[in-house]
Amino acid sequence: MKDFYFYFFLLVLRPTFACGGVVSGESGFIGSEGFPGVYPPNSKCTWKITVPEGKVVVLSFRYLDLESDNLCRYDFVDIYNGHANGQRIGRFCGTVKPGALVSNSNKMLVQMTSDANTAGSGFIAKFSAAEPHERGDQYCGGRLEKPSGSFQTPNWPERDYPAGVTCSWHIVAPKNQLIELKFEKFDVERDNYCRYDYVAVFNGGEINDAKRIGKYCGDSPPGPILSEKNELLIQFLSDLSLTADGFIGHYKFRPKKLPTTTVPPTTTTTPSTSSLKPTVALCQQKCKRSGTLESNYCSSNFVITGTVITAITRTGSLHATISIINVYKEGNLAIQQAGKSMSAKIVVVCKQCPLIRRGLNYIIMGQVEEDGRGKVLPNSFVMSFKTKNQKILNALKNRTC
Repeated sequence: MKDFYFYFFLLVLRPTFACGGVVSGESGFIGSEGFPGVYPPNSKCTWKITVPEGKVVVLSFRYLDLESDNLCRYDFVDIYNGHANGQRIGRFCGTVKPGALVSNSNKMLVQMTSDANTAGSGFIAKFSAAEPHERGDQYCGGRLEKPSGSFQTPNWPERDYPAGVTCSWHIVAPKNQLIELKFEKFDVERDNYCRYDYVAVFNGGEINDAKRIGKYCGDSPPGPILSEKNELLIQFLSDLSLTADGFIGHYKFRPKKLPTTTVPPTTTTTPSTSSLKPTVALCQQKCKRSGTLESNYCSSNFVITGTVITAITRTGSLHATISIINVYKEGNLAIQQAGKSMSAKIVVVCKQCPLIRRGLNYIIMGQVEEDGRGKVLPNSFVMSFKTKNQKILNALKNRTC
């Protein structure tokens, strides 16, 4: 019945939406400029929503159609707590609608940005006022600076986490240390795209999809996570519907360079391949691919096809993000999912060998580090991906190694 009223509102009353505005009241609608027509390029529109004092804002997208990108870099909608300098609750694009978004006060800011290129129909969303959760034990989040500690969902472990909460834990280590993160127990409402309740982990101290390590839901705990630098941000969000047991996680600081006594001995790995650090001896090897798809498949931890969407040089290595076309052998590779798009991070230890370029498609085989990043060495098998390779890869996927 509620859909009937929505479409009556949309088709019969035919509202017109401007670029942003100030709106208030118990409930209402906001929409992209010109909706349901195509939104204009090169625009930035801001809506400031206010509901009665003592309530919180609940925002529900009824329709979403923005240029799709797994990092939402081009056209996107940002949602913030408050009206100024607030915490970002989320960034969205494509056509997969998120669950209900809940502010932590009676104010919310919505901002839509479009670039010069591809456009869609935009969005329409309903805002409404709701009662905030009242129990003191539902407070969560904060800044964590001790060398080790734990964090958990509200009500853990006595009962399910509440609906309609947003928690952010900002972990800060000394400049010369990294942060290791592990989830002991994990049970968050399951969804194929983690749209409703989820945990997201970011490198650095702000919610930035370009720095997102992963987005998680379901009842399988994520693997261990290691920060790139000395800060991590953990965001937990639950919508207003189903809840679950929740989670407890633990973190600890560790030095950037572990003492050699802490590294367990291995029988097959040489010193030159046990690290993501390039060495002169390693990177002076002749850069020539050896063997075939078939001969390298079983010896590789992971095998994927994908497009290089970012490629950044750091201390002699190339750090790349791969938008995945297909996964043939996953191993322990950390794969992130945003809508229907999947991506993974890899490090080409010697930046020129093998040489990969942004925007091109590749078959990539390699090993996996403890933090879930793929590691590509000069002797790893990497080649340009052509459609004709799919038949061979599909056959290899069914092979028992």
